[in-house]
Amino acid sequence: MVSENNKVAVVTLGCARNEVDSEEMAGRLAANGWELVDDPENADAVLVNAWGFVEVAKKDSIDAILAVSDLKDGSRGPRAVVAVGCLAERYGRELADSLPEADAVLGFDDYPDIGETLRRIVAGEPHVPHTPTDRRQLLPISPVDRPAAAGAIPGHGSAPSGDEDDVPGWQPPTLRRRLDGSPVAPVKLASGCDRRCTFCAIPSFRGSFVSRPPADVVAEIAWLVGEGVREAVLVSENSTSYGKDLGDLRLLEALLPRIAAETGIERVRVAYLQPAEVRPDLLAAIAKVPVVAPYYDLSFQHASPTVLRRMRRFGGRSEFLDLVERIRDLDPDAGIRSNVIVGFPGETQEEFEDLLAFLEQARLDAVGVFGYSDEDGTEAASLPGKLDEDVIRERVELVTALVDEVMSQRAEDRIGQRVMVLVEALDVDEDDQAVAVGRAGHQGPDDSSTIVRIGTASVAVGEMIAAEVVDVEGVDLLAELVESSA
Repeated sequence: MVSENNKVAVVTLGCARNEVDSEEMAGRLAANGWELVDDPENADAVLVNAWGFVEVAKKDSIDAILAVSDLKDGSRGPRAVVAVGCLAERYGRELADSLPEADAVLGFDDYPDIGETLRRIVAGEPHVPHTPTDRRQLLPISPVDRPAAAGAIPGHGSAPSGDEDDVPGWQPPTLRRRLDGSPVAPVKLASGCDRRCTFCAIPSFRGSFVSRPPADVVAEIAWLVGEGVREAVLVSENSTSYGKDLGDLRLLEALLPRIAAETGIERVRVAYLQPAEVRPDLLAAIAKVPVVAPYYDLSFQHASPTVLRRMRRFGGRSEFLDLVERIRDLDPDAGIRSNVIVGFPGETQEEFEDLLAFLEQARLDAVGVFGYSDEDGTEAASLPGKLDEDVIRERVELVTALVDEVMSQRAEDRIGQRVMVLVEALDVDEDDQAVAVGRAGHQGPDDSSTIVRIGTASVAVGEMIAAEVVDVEGVDLLAELVESSA
C-alpha cells in the first residue's frame, strides 16, 4: 500500500535487543508501503525506539524524543513523532500525559499493525495510549505451556503455523529490514525473563521468558548472511535459559553447531549469560564450536554472597572465580565481560571490599560499572539501608579505577597474539596510515576494538583479517596486518 505521507525514520536507542525490534518494525512498515529514510527531518513520521531500564536511559530517551520533535515547524520536518520501545511499553499513558511532544505512545501490542496505526497518527487521528500491566501475567507460569499461548513478541516475528520448519514469519519483506550496513547484527534468541532480581524491572514490561524456535534463529541468520552480515550476536534477557520452554534446557548447546553447519556465518557471539545457570556443556560448546567467538558475557552484578542474596541472585566470589578459571582452562585467550552494581542497599564496607577483591582476582576483559539507583516498581526500591549518593559515587570511582587498570593489563597481555578481526570500518590513524577498525573474537560490542594497520593492502568492511597485536591504547589493541581472508 502506497500513499502520501509515507516516509518514516526509525531512531534506536539502547541495547542490541532494541536494534532487533527496530528492524522488525522497519520490516512491517516497509511491507505496509512505508518508505524508510535515514534522516528524521525528511520523514513524515519518526519512531523513537526508546529504552527505559535505568534513569540515565530514560533521560536519553526523552531528550531524543524532544530533539526529533524540535524538527517540526509546520511546513517541514516530521508530522508525527511516536515513542515506542521499552520506555513506551513501561509507562504508556503516563508517558503520553507527561510528554506532549510525542504525538503518540505505542506499546508492544501495537507492533503487529504498526503500519496502519502510524498512518492514522500521521493523518491526525488520536491514539489512545495503553495502561501498562505486568506482562508476566500474560503467559502461563509453566514455561512449557508458553509457546502455544505466546502472541506477538517484539523481535520474534510470527510463525505461519505449527511446524517449526515452516518459513519463519520474520522473513522479509514482512518482519525484518536492515537499518544499516554493519557486518554485525543482533538476533533474538529469546525474550523476557523469569528471574526476580530485586533491582530489575525488565521482566515486568518484557514479560516471562519465551524462546524462539531453533529453525527461526537458524533461518534468520542464514538470511542475514545473504545481506552481508558476518557476525551474529545472539541476544536475550537470559540466554542460558534458552530452550526451557521448548522442553530442552540444553537446546543452546545443540543450536550453536547447527548455526555453524547451516548458515554460512563467520562468527557467532552469545550474549547475556547468567552465571548461576551456566553449564559445563555450554562452556564447552562455546569453546569448541569453531564459529562461536571465545567470548563469555556473564552477568555477575556483585561478588558478595550477602549482597547477591539481597538481589535475589546466587553465587559469590569463590563460585565466580571458579567459573572464570573453568573458562580459561578451556580457552586461556577467552574474553570475559560483566556488569557490576555498586552501592546496593545495605552494602557494607566488607561487602564492597569483597567485590573489589573479586574484580582484582578475576581480571575480566571488560566490566561495566553502575551505581545503584531506585527503579520504579522494583523490590530493591523499598529495601532499607540506602547509601548516601556521595558514598555510592566514591565507590563507583574506586571500582572504575580498578577495572580500568585490570582491563588495560588484560589488553597488554595480548601483545604478540594473533587475532582474527572482523573489519567494521576503515580509517586513518594519527600518522595518516590506513587502518582497519574492528573487533577480535574476545571483544564484545561497545567494549573495546582492534585497530589494524593495513598499509596498501586491499581490505573491505565485512572482511575477516588476521593480525598480530603489537601494542595497546587503553583497552584497545593495536595490530599489524598478517593476511586477509579474501
